Amino acid sequence: MKAARRPSSTGLSQLLDLQQQRDWMEGKTTLCDADERSESLELRFKYLVRFEKLLGRPQAPEVLEILRRYGRDCIPIPCRTERHYWSVSCLPSTPGKALVRINASWMELFSLYADGAGVRALFVVHLSNFTTDHSLDHDQVDEAFLERCVVMPEDVSYFFPRGDDIFGIRVRGFSSIGKFLAEPRALLAIRAFNLTHMNRGRNAYQASHCYHLADHMLSDEER
Repeated sequence: MKAARRPSSTGLSQLLDLQQQRDWMEGKTTLCDADERSESLELRFKYLVRFEKLLGRPQAPEVLEILRRYGRDCIPIPCRTERHYWSVSCLPSTPGKALVRINASWMELFSLYADGAGVRALFVVHLSNFTTDHSLDHDQVDEAFLERCVVMPEDVSYFFPRGDDIFGIRVRGFSSIGKFLAEPRALLAIRAFNLTHMNRGRNAYQASHCYHLADHMLSDEER
């Protein structure tokens, strides 16, 4: 399994050393997060209308629950790193008509889209974590493993974005998204990719952060 790449001096290493990151990635430790979050009132109100529009969509309950799980399981010390090292946008204006999108540095990490009345997810990960030989060979994608990560084989598909070690995985349906997030190897790969990009410096999408979505991501309550 691919380890997080060596952090830069301006990345997440300012808060967590490499061993702490590796231990979290491998599920060996629970990191101590901040009790309180820093906040921009200007941003909180800037995206309130978009958030209310999202709440009016039939996919809203599933979107909020998936975001809660992603924030809990896939982002290290999410309260301490909120906005500066990762952000979540609501109904972003970028192409694709995503309902929500999570970014770090200059990279998209995770997005949710409408799929009828349900949802579909896009996970961006390292290709080498999903090939049978951990290579960058497109012909070695571990399709059998991907199909085991979802409820039905037709719920998963993939593509190759630009970049040697970038891999896009599409997962359809609330149940399959949940199963994918719960699969240890898949979760480790998600964490590794997120660490890679949180270590590349400050988040370029801070101005698009929706605090109302982040409230749900960082909540401990089951919804």
